[in-house]
Amino acid sequence: MSTVKTEHVLVVPTEAFHQLGHFQGFSTEVDRYVDQLLVAENISYRPRDEMEEDPSFKQLIPYIVFRHTDDAGRQSLFRYRRGSGNGESRLRSKLSIGIGGHISSEDAEATESANPYAIGMRRELDEEVIIETTYEERCVGMINDDETEVGKVHLGVVHIFDVETQDVRPREPEIAEAGFLSLEQLRTETDDMESWSRICFEALFG
Repeated sequence: MSTVKTEHVLVVPTEAFHQLGHFQGFSTEVDRYVDQLLVAENISYRPRDEMEEDPSFKQLIPYIVFRHTDDAGRQSLFRYRRGSGNGESRLRSKLSIGIGGHISSEDAEATESANPYAIGMRRELDEEVIIETTYEERCVGMINDDETEVGKVHLGVVHIFDVETQDVRPREPEIAEAGFLSLEQLRTETDDMESWSRICFEALFG
């Protein structure tokens, strides 16, 4: 008998998202969505393998973009290629400007008094990258992409981390070809980006 534990991830009903105002692509109206979606009656933790195939629920995903601005005002973003061992097979080998992942039931169990979303976002960052610089963080938007199979079951919350220096590096081998690239360089790569990164980049930096 298998002893592998099934991961349970935070989801919200797709209908609850639609009631707040469905959109395709990017929305800057974070306050309109996040607080309402994270109320107790909307959140549940369900088996991840089932949720990947069930568009009646949206898995809420923090999506962190690292931005560096030099003394001349030139911006660059942390960019990487998803490796072959990446957990989401539908995104493998795609370029990405976002770090993040699922909020799990274990994040909710970590402490009863804290926000499981915030705990899950910090855990994902700690698992995926090493940050050796100071930064300021802002939540700037939402991503919804119903035009792809992976997008139909996920809803992204975009955070920008403005870093003092470019001292951010991958902790996992699945985060390949990583480093900061200028906006000009990134504009030549949008066709090779995963859809969320392309949507986010064009909305915020295009």
